[in-house]
Amino acid sequence: MASPVDTSVKHYRSDMPSAPVLNGVAGSKIAQLEACLCTGYGLKAATSLTVASGIATLTFAGGASAAWADAVILVAGASNAALNGEQKVLTATADKVTFPTAQPDGADAGTVTFKIAPAGWEKVFSKTNVAVFRSLSLEGTKMYLRVDDTKPDFVRVVGYVSMTDVDTGTGPFPTSVQAPGGGYWAKSTVASATSVAWILVSDGRIFFDGVAPGSHAGPLFQSCFLRGFGDFIPKKPSGDAYLCGLNYSANASTASMSDGLLAGGAEFCTALARGYTGLGGAVLAKRAPYTGISGNISGLDNALGAFPSVVDGSLILSGCYVTESSAPAGDIPGLMHCPQTGVFAFLKMFDMLPRDGRRYINIPAGTNPSYNNSLYVGASFVDVTGPWRE
Repeated sequence: MASPVDTSVKHYRSDMPSAPVLNGVAGSKIAQLEACLCTGYGLKAATSLTVASGIATLTFAGGASAAWADAVILVAGASNAALNGEQKVLTATADKVTFPTAQPDGADAGTVTFKIAPAGWEKVFSKTNVAVFRSLSLEGTKMYLRVDDTKPDFVRVVGYVSMTDVDTGTGPFPTSVQAPGGGYWAKSTVASATSVAWILVSDGRIFFDGVAPGSHAGPLFQSCFLRGFGDFIPKKPSGDAYLCGLNYSANASTASMSDGLLAGGAEFCTALARGYTGLGGAVLAKRAPYTGISGNISGLDNALGAFPSVVDGSLILSGCYVTESSAPAGDIPGLMHCPQTGVFAFLKMFDMLPRDGRRYINIPAGTNPSYNNSLYVGASFVDVTGPWRE
């Protein structure tokens, strides 16, 4: 590993310079997913690369780069090969990016470029406004996500155990009976070219996709619908080759696509490729926290009172899992639930929370994209430090 720190977890945000635009236009979701998952974005040519006291500094011209603190960049062209590859950003300004390194002090003589690193997925099949994505991880289930982005305000999504082309697959999850035509992911509540806020976080085997479909109306409307696809962490000691899941909405109205969110909800809106027995086909599951009320949205959960705690001022976080009934089938890596209320009054969209040597990014969540206050908007947290599967 070129970097002395873990780079497995990568995050991407709509407020990063050069970030792909998501809006109420057909095809914009596939473009966003491809840029984050498969190709990266924001390529810059460095004017210099120097190392001093364990910190590498990239300088560049031409305005701010796409790099961001805690983001992972992909460096290429350095004469010292150990400076190439994935690097975790410490700081980023309009003309400099720094990252930690174990390399000796000095200036590199290479012709260096850098960009936001892709999450480690591939676009396997595609046609106009339809694409199939799959993780490149050799340790994963290698299952497929088909995204139909032909509508302006939402996409249709289906997972498959295997696929032979963009329209042909076996082992769909959800099945055509469980969700005819597939599940829904919201893009924007209006068919418009006006951009919306979004965030995507991945460890290469699963990705979380948070979209604020009402944010086209302005920055106050931060309520995100948090969805995702990929491999959960099995509870079975022997592992589970089919514990790949797709979280989705079953609601055809974009403004109401908040059912069964990964941030909270009582609905069974996570389709697993197979149940814990490993037999049969897709089963429906729900997301639940280890601490808190199962159906409540993170940060709107009164199980342990209001934030800050009246006793010690703490913000309480709990891990989450997926379940077919009540027993956990697998943990949801990287995702944390807050069993308290009132969090949105203190932490807004993309605010970072340092905790126990890690940093968590806040993804606001609510049941309506027009909500904009702490009575109706909660806060879910995703670890951007990693690793998620220790």
